[in-house]
Amino acid sequence: MWQQIGVFCTEIYDVTSLFPDSERFGLTIQLRRSSVSIPSNIAEGSSRNSNKDFSRFLEIAIGSAYEIETQLLIASDLKFITTEKLESLTNKLENIIKMISKFRSTIK
Repeated sequence: MWQQIGVFCTEIYDVTSLFPDSERFGLTIQLRRSSVSIPSNIAEGSSRNSNKDFSRFLEIAIGSAYEIETQLLIASDLKFITTEKLESLTNKLENIIKMISKFRSTIK
């Protein structure tokens, strides 16, 4: 799971590097922050003393994933990414959400 999230995060950085300069403080930063938020919240949650706390951080990570999905749809609508790239990234994102959700269900 961790490796897939890292690869996904790198892919978000790569794709946003192709966005127009005018989006540097718009979708670019939003997508990058949301993608970094996923592994960051998992890491922070793993340091907590209770499964309830850890579960909450996993929930936040899932929320960040859904933010990314929305932001990717907007980027596609604005023609910053191709339909093929959108599909590729959203498929990877769906797998990440499933993995985190499954993991979360095991620690409740």
